[in-house]
Amino acid sequence: MSSRKRPPLEQQVDRLRAIESLGDLSERQRKVLKFGTGLVALLLVYTFIYQVGMARLEGRPRSFPHSLQIIVQTMTTTGFGGDAPWETAPMNLLMTWYQITGVVIGFVTLRILIIPLFERAPVVLDERLTTKRGHVVVCEYGRGKDVLLDELEASDAEYVLVDSDEEEAIALSNRDYQAIDGDPTETATLERASVGDAAFVVTDAHDRNASVTLTARQLNDDARAVCLTETETRREALERVGADRVVCPPRLVGERLAEKAAFAVGQSDESAELGGDVVVRELPVRRGGPLDGTRVGDTPVAADPDLSVVAAWVDGDLHLPPRPDERLPSNGTLVVIGPESAFESLYDALGGTTRPAVPERVVVVGLGEAGRAAVDALPDRVAVTTVDVRDDAGADIVGDATERSTLVDAGLGSDESTALLVAVNDDDTTLLTVAMARAMDDDTEVLARVADAENVRKAFDAGADYALSEQSTTARTLAAEIHGDPDLHPVGEVRFVRLDGDSFAGRALGEVTRDWEAGVAAVGVRRDGALLVDDGVQVDADDEVVLVGTDERLRGLGSDVVTE
Repeated sequence: MSSRKRPPLEQQVDRLRAIESLGDLSERQRKVLKFGTGLVALLLVYTFIYQVGMARLEGRPRSFPHSLQIIVQTMTTTGFGGDAPWETAPMNLLMTWYQITGVVIGFVTLRILIIPLFERAPVVLDERLTTKRGHVVVCEYGRGKDVLLDELEASDAEYVLVDSDEEEAIALSNRDYQAIDGDPTETATLERASVGDAAFVVTDAHDRNASVTLTARQLNDDARAVCLTETETRREALERVGADRVVCPPRLVGERLAEKAAFAVGQSDESAELGGDVVVRELPVRRGGPLDGTRVGDTPVAADPDLSVVAAWVDGDLHLPPRPDERLPSNGTLVVIGPESAFESLYDALGGTTRPAVPERVVVVGLGEAGRAAVDALPDRVAVTTVDVRDDAGADIVGDATERSTLVDAGLGSDESTALLVAVNDDDTTLLTVAMARAMDDDTEVLARVADAENVRKAFDAGADYALSEQSTTARTLAAEIHGDPDLHPVGEVRFVRLDGDSFAGRALGEVTRDWEAGVAAVGVRRDGALLVDDGVQVDADDEVVLVGTDERLRGLGSDVVTE
């Protein structure tokens, strides 16, 4: 079997060869035949009339072939040959009529013959592909194709998208994406995508994931295979058939939301670790607010010597520490440490932003894959209440979270500060739940999972403090995997720890900060019960250097240098 589609011309020739009688003609072929026959007949009639007119009216007899040539030239508006001009009025009117007829026939020919020919001609998407080597073959991706492809193009990753839906593949190709149609479980299709020269194969084919992975392995055993699945229960099976990594997008989003919620819950505990009156605060970046689109280094926080930006949440990713030139999007959050008194003036500088409440527990709505992942990822010290509409989900509260009574039963609106993590599968339900929670309590921190990237803004408009799109999160995860970037955002608790200062004596805090890899940052020097955060502070041997990082990164430093 050929690995490429046959060209359209060859396919049309084969169809014509298969015609044995007029009864084998299609409706379109009959229409073209009638049009061609009529056109030939009209040319012959016009030629005869012209020949008679030239002989009798102009007195210049012409042969039939010469007359036919003049008619064709006139009707195609290419000229009149040597017969122009004509002396008699009837002949001039006749030639004018021939010209008008030619223009009309030209439009009819376009409509009946030319345009349908291009519209119906099979599109060979393979011919639009550029030469590939070391690229990514993406099969049956169903989580916002344009979101993933834009992410790959932004990172200069070569790719070919394989989609079994021909219309979808053509639409993507027409938008200049590298896409072909075909069944990725078939060897011929993956050969068309040059999988033999690929570095990665990404498959999101649901029940056909195993088949696609096995087919790819037959053609290229060196390519790294990444499978996307809706449930963790298939991880072992997919790894068995050759998947190098299995990603469950709902679980990924649930874990990221839990990471964010756990940090908020733990702020009061970390403040005690920092000492003095130093506290940890989160500053949400509101759409259209003073922080929206601002570089981290240009924020009022960076200008205050008593405050320090230790981390930033951007589209679900924990940037620790954030780059000074990094712009803050409307769904971002700054994590800042400093004395309580400094925050009061900061809130005034930000247009009256109020201090966010530190939640004492988390309510998780929806116990699907994302919700259960969030519950599993929350640390044991966090109090959790679960809500689900299903009786058999094992939730603490059974009910519809879009109803006020259900949220009241879960503890929203009570004196106890609560964070709400909405992890349901339906975006419409998510938006309504967020709006209901915000209507009940302005102080509740609301975190939302949405499937469609376009609904992130809607979630913020509904009242969410933080929202993650499954499409965007998955696309960024795959892009990081393809580029071999380290996992800078492991799920786990963000903690502050102290290191003895004798290893850094005589050095400025800013120099110490640059020593650490991504995921860990030096945020201050603890001296005589106070925390100094200015980068110019010199570290003394008796000081303690305070680090912030995730559990995984901090454990990697070694227990011998960490003091609690």
